[in-house]
Amino acid sequence: MNITKFEDLPISEEIKKAIAEMGFEEPSPIQSQSIPVILSGKDVIGQAQTGTGKTAAFSIPILETVNPEDKSLQAVVLCPTRELAIQVSKEIKKLSTYMHGIKALPVYGGQPIDRQIKSLKSGVQIVIGTPGRVIDHIKRRTLKMNNVKMLILDEADEMLDMGFREDIEMILNETPETRQTTFFSATMAKGILDLTKKFQNNPEHIKIVRKEITVPNISQYYIETRNSNKLEVLCRLVDVYNPKLSVVFCNTKRGADELVSDLQARGYFADALHGDLKQTQRDIVMDKFRNGTIDILVATDVAARGIDVDDVEAVFNYDLPQDEEYYVHRIGRTGRAGRTGVSFSFVFGKEMRKMKDIERYTKAKLVKHDIPSIADVEEKKVGAFFAKVKEVIEEGHLTKQLQWLESFCTDENYGTIDIAAALVKLALGDELKEEIVEEKSRDYRDSRDGRDRRDRKERRGGTGAQDGMVRLFINVGRNQRVQAKDIVGAIAGEAGIPGKLVGTIDIYDKYTFVEVPKENAKKVLEKMKDIKIKGNKINIEQANRKKK
Repeated sequence: MNITKFEDLPISEEIKKAIAEMGFEEPSPIQSQSIPVILSGKDVIGQAQTGTGKTAAFSIPILETVNPEDKSLQAVVLCPTRELAIQVSKEIKKLSTYMHGIKALPVYGGQPIDRQIKSLKSGVQIVIGTPGRVIDHIKRRTLKMNNVKMLILDEADEMLDMGFREDIEMILNETPETRQTTFFSATMAKGILDLTKKFQNNPEHIKIVRKEITVPNISQYYIETRNSNKLEVLCRLVDVYNPKLSVVFCNTKRGADELVSDLQARGYFADALHGDLKQTQRDIVMDKFRNGTIDILVATDVAARGIDVDDVEAVFNYDLPQDEEYYVHRIGRTGRAGRTGVSFSFVFGKEMRKMKDIERYTKAKLVKHDIPSIADVEEKKVGAFFAKVKEVIEEGHLTKQLQWLESFCTDENYGTIDIAAALVKLALGDELKEEIVEEKSRDYRDSRDGRDRRDRKERRGGTGAQDGMVRLFINVGRNQRVQAKDIVGAIAGEAGIPGKLVGTIDIYDKYTFVEVPKENAKKVLEKMKDIKIKGNKINIEQANRKKK
């Protein structure tokens, strides 16, 4: 089934309204293929990479299936980490904005269990949780699984890698055999297939197949910048590179409109192209873009498919695309007709992981690009100004202007250099000087924040455990493909300790050292005893304990 619009999906008007308000225009491939099948009641194996819209692919069917009149638990979503559980919970709440009587709750380690118990007792139809905390609630009988209709495993492969298989099987065994079971995973390793055979009933396998990639002659860069700084960074890049035409991509219609307003307020010639525009309006915007009336086109992925303009010299991914395939479509707007082009992607924090997925998919390396300084912008503007001055001089026909200048020099007794400097100031203004002062202030704040972070890290880390921290030994390491995220995930998931409290992690070939706060060390040792990490049963103990 090839559905290209959310309006065509068999879902309620309330959910469609919430989707429209979130600014999304069309379902991603995994959404368009999975949602109708899940709504039909079939078990599903959904295979797609991270960042392809899997959360909505199962959240929408959950909301369509849950009975708001029934306050018992009806759907469970299992996630490998507390961060993902919180993210899924937020998405479900956004999608259910206009639905009444539905309550969803994330449950995970690191949050007081009493607060979760209180919420569960008030009546919750949807629980999103990490396996360890879900089992805690099952054992306390605060989570009753007898009425569960749907069970979703999100990032199933990652949960197995983190050693949650036994927990997952226990949870599945607690739910009715008549439940609908859906697995979402980036890969279909043997462990996943074993689970599907054991716990699913004739599942439909939905796999998002990647198309052949063709990336033209484009220099691809990424820039690390927070959301709050994106507008400033975009403006500096446009000023420094001065592309003849450029396309800026946003993920939502609202985001595109807001960015256009911000750019226009700064004096840039920009306009938006997205799904809310009628065809005649799109044609008008594209005509203005082609003839250079506007030189910055801010577009969403849906609207951008019709952009076929040879003179686009730069593409900016203001928001990283949901799907790696969209990235290829986006940057393909430049470098056309044998020309070269340049693309910039804005990333920060967790988005680095999505960028790595893009690199693997495109088999291309995105090169880190520094944020242009105000001095860079100033140099570019001044250079462009004098280039125009040179053109005017070479064109000639300056007799009248020379007479005015000679007359002014004679009457006022000023030198020509002083007059020229004053004219430059009149043309370029003093705004660059003010921006440089602000940039230096911002640089100071950023460097101060960096020092604070380093100080905190030094207090926590180092080769030996710092004050307030206990160094633990775990008998798995690089040879078992263990990464820092696996250690943090296991500690957070099993012991309920926030990942940010975990200190230095030193991974060697056959073992790992990790620091945890002294007050949490006993709990970590108890909770992580005999668990599995990356499928390996571990032994954990305090490192270098001194004998009394």
